[in-house]
Amino acid sequence: MKHWQTSRFTIDVTLPRVMGIVNVTPDSFSDGGRFANERDAIAHCERLVAEGADLLDIGGESTRPGARTPTAEEELARVLPVLRHALTLGVPVSVDTSEPAVMRAVLNLGADIINDIRALQRPGALEAVAAHGTAGVCLMHMQGEPATMQAAPQYGDVLLDVSAFLARRRDAVLVAGISFERVALDPGIGFGKTVEHNLALLARQRELASLGSPLLVGWSRKSTLGAITGRDVDHRLPASIAAALMAVERGANILRVHDVAATVDALKVWCATITPAQPADKP
Repeated sequence: MKHWQTSRFTIDVTLPRVMGIVNVTPDSFSDGGRFANERDAIAHCERLVAEGADLLDIGGESTRPGARTPTAEEELARVLPVLRHALTLGVPVSVDTSEPAVMRAVLNLGADIINDIRALQRPGALEAVAAHGTAGVCLMHMQGEPATMQAAPQYGDVLLDVSAFLARRRDAVLVAGISFERVALDPGIGFGKTVEHNLALLARQRELASLGSPLLVGWSRKSTLGAITGRDVDHRLPASIAAALMAVERGANILRVHDVAATVDALKVWCATITPAQPADKP
């Protein structure tokens, strides 16, 4: 796929794109509470776009291990005021949600993408997105639920299991009438997976890219990087950049990140090696 179709934008994914994370939650694993205030969240959206974010991803539910699931009303109260402003910033805006009522509300407001860690498996979620004629959707793999997903994740072959799940969920949305070009896939790094599982997914990620849909990957500040480096969550930027570049080398199209400016700069260097600058014309 060379593009990802969304409500307002056709996103060219022939070069990697950066999705800036906007967590409007009190309890997210990395920046919980920092942008729970509407004014701070709006300023953060503007800052990420200024730093070069190609997309924004607004989330009102923390999905860290052990997190409490908010009600639809709580989630909407967090997301809608920020979404209204984000939609004026000239980039595609995704909403990270699994709740059908939230999906309907944000799509009615004009959201471009639904990014669902549960891959539209909650009752009514598939129908909510299918009812919208053009919205993009990202389907993610997760084993279990956030409260318990890291208790004892097990796989036969993690790459084959994740790939088969994503293919099944994509088939389900296609049957529901959501067109192929509207769908992106996410292997769900850190969602019901051990350090070894996550590293295996990165090592063999090209096999996921072969599914043919845009691949969205989120390594930013993940605990696997902490396990490797010994760094706490606020000191994982170099490791996050390294993982992001390896993901792009292995076929990732969209990187979901906290640190937009640093990731954009790293990708500029990477892109320069595959699209070298042409020499200036002689006078």
